Amino acid sequence: MKRLSFIFLLVCFISFQNAWSQQTSEENKEEVTAFFEVRGEIRGKEDRTPVTNATIRIVGGEKTTTNSFGRFTIRTRIGDQLVIEHPSFGKQYHKVSSDESIVVLVDGYGAEDAAKESSLKKKQRATDLKLHKKLLDSATLFKKKDIEKSIQYIEKALATLYDENNEKELSASYQLLGDIYVYWKQYDLAVSNYQIALNLYSTSRLWIALGKAQLLNEEYTEAIRSFERILRNNLSRYQQITIYEGLGDAHKALEQYDEALKSYNKGLSIAKEDVITPKITDLNSKIAENYAASGKVAIAKNYYKNSLNLASEQNLNRAIVEQNRVADFYNTTNSYDEEIELRKKNLKDLEKSGIEEKVTAGRLKDSSIITPQRINYKIGNAFILQEKYNEAVPYLKKSIEEASSKEDLIVEKDATRKLSEAYESLGDFEEAKKTFEEYVELVNELTLRKEQEISQASRFRKSIQENQIRIASLEANRTLERARNENYIREQLLIEESNKRQQYTIYSLIFGMTLLVVTIYLLYRNSKQQKLANNLLALKSLRTQMNPHFIFNALNSVNNYIALNDERNANRYLSEFSTLMRTVLENSDEDFIPLSKELELLELYVRLEHMRFQDKFDYKINVDEHLHVSDFQIPPMLLQPYIENAIWHGLRYKEEKGYLLINIKAKTSEILQIIIEDNGIGRKRSMELKTKNQLRQKSKGMGNIKKRIAILNDMYKDKVDVSIEDVFDDGQGTKVVLTLKKD
Repeated sequence: MKRLSFIFLLVCFISFQNAWSQQTSEENKEEVTAFFEVRGEIRGKEDRTPVTNATIRIVGGEKTTTNSFGRFTIRTRIGDQLVIEHPSFGKQYHKVSSDESIVVLVDGYGAEDAAKESSLKKKQRATDLKLHKKLLDSATLFKKKDIEKSIQYIEKALATLYDENNEKELSASYQLLGDIYVYWKQYDLAVSNYQIALNLYSTSRLWIALGKAQLLNEEYTEAIRSFERILRNNLSRYQQITIYEGLGDAHKALEQYDEALKSYNKGLSIAKEDVITPKITDLNSKIAENYAASGKVAIAKNYYKNSLNLASEQNLNRAIVEQNRVADFYNTTNSYDEEIELRKKNLKDLEKSGIEEKVTAGRLKDSSIITPQRINYKIGNAFILQEKYNEAVPYLKKSIEEASSKEDLIVEKDATRKLSEAYESLGDFEEAKKTFEEYVELVNELTLRKEQEISQASRFRKSIQENQIRIASLEANRTLERARNENYIREQLLIEESNKRQQYTIYSLIFGMTLLVVTIYLLYRNSKQQKLANNLLALKSLRTQMNPHFIFNALNSVNNYIALNDERNANRYLSEFSTLMRTVLENSDEDFIPLSKELELLELYVRLEHMRFQDKFDYKINVDEHLHVSDFQIPPMLLQPYIENAIWHGLRYKEEKGYLLINIKAKTSEILQIIIEDNGIGRKRSMELKTKNQLRQKSKGMGNIKKRIAILNDMYKDKVDVSIEDVFDDGQGTKVVLTLKKD
């Protein structure tokens, strides 16, 4: 960004410097040492044929070439010698005697030489066009293998047409670049390149590609405009089906289910007329999804049955995809027996196909991965939802085994968590504990991998953006060059109108500066979007982390109860602890949750700690009766580290029994205040009691909270504020005041 800003300032400086130089030149025309720009023409002496591609240079100075009209512009001064070179006549010379336009007539160049020059130029254009097509073929070859190589070939292909106005081939280059970005899921860059291609040369295929990319980039309203616009053109029947399907997808994403149904039915009608079986299957499935999303489950079920039958008749791979989709639907409608039966068939068909992994491509980022480990996990989950834990265990174990062998951490983590729940429900607490510890290790490993993936994604995105900037710069320079040539031609045709020549120069500068400003703005906007994406990923990473100190101590408490044969308290403690952990993990994907949900989680956590330290403190949670709890949202597990500090570092070391008070009240109608107050030994005394090892280790929970608050305040404009102070003058007791603004 700094580099681009520097370039922008440099262009402005050069523009103003040139303007100042021109003004100084006009004011000092009589000074023979002053430089000025002179424009001229080189023509043959016999028939005045324009000399193209002649080299014009000043001895010890600048150099330029003539265009197709034999015209040139060069910076010189009175008295300089111009050296004119061309293969047809060698070298000739001309002395600059004034700042007026120059017409140089040369010997040895005529219509025959011009014809040869034109023929050579045509051959060069044909050569460049062949090279351009070869480079595009190379870009297509590397499209799915190496994005950087593919983009480099596109850049070279565009460079071959730099001086040409072949808009059709230029459009094809940008269209292929858009296709590459779609494959690598860079949908915003794909949209911008499709739009450039359309501005150069419009085709129905391009408009459809733009609409699909806009769908993937969640620009649903723009996608509808693109699809509706192209419907006016002459389209093939298959293209019409594709467009109606895209319109249905966009309307469904906007929850306009009636409009979506109309579009899907139009596409289905055409597909049935022309017997396009794959599209008949797809549209039946999408109509089912639309009915399910709008709450019409019974109708959706009939359409899913149709799509399932059609897919089975089509081919095995298509049947596998549809089986997975319908099984997911059965899961959402609690039809677990039907789900299990279909998933077992799905598993057999997947093994029969010989494919280890099947990816279903969805237009609205709703693609899913079908693997044996995922199917086994979903079967086990369906049994658990039916409380058939003994039947669930073998499938979950099989899922974990397969996921581990294929390094599928996500499925392995989810299956391990479900297996722990199954053991707990079966009363096998030892296995439940062991499995849960394995789950915690998997969560930590997955967190580390996610952090690495975030870093790699950031570098990948940066590399792509740098390539795109170079291509955008090439297009900008080509556009500017073309504009400059057009301006020059117009100026020469209207040489007597000097005022218009000045206007053209000014317009060109403004156009260039505006284009540069727009480019900088787009880069700035992309930078902000990248920062937001990084913040969201950082928040998700921090939310998935739970203080292991609390987890291990809670498990030790269960162990103590078991050692004392206190089965009742052990069961109760473990049950409430599992509920707490499940709630924490379920909320880990959310930036904010309802305040009522956080209070339930808070009450459960404090109750667990009180069970462990009944002789150390009592507690009370007060909620203002005038407070509308449903009006406020709060980041999940934001308060737990402060309460844990109050118990572990304040109340636990107090000789007599302490007290923990949590007050939730409305400061104003828009601001919520949460006060966590204890009469413990205080922060200063707690620091004195810590061991050297404890002093060297920073609280991970408090560190995560500070990072979360900083990111949330950056994203939501100072939504959360926290202050900590002592309760008593002697340093005892601690009060944490958290202020939360309403959305």
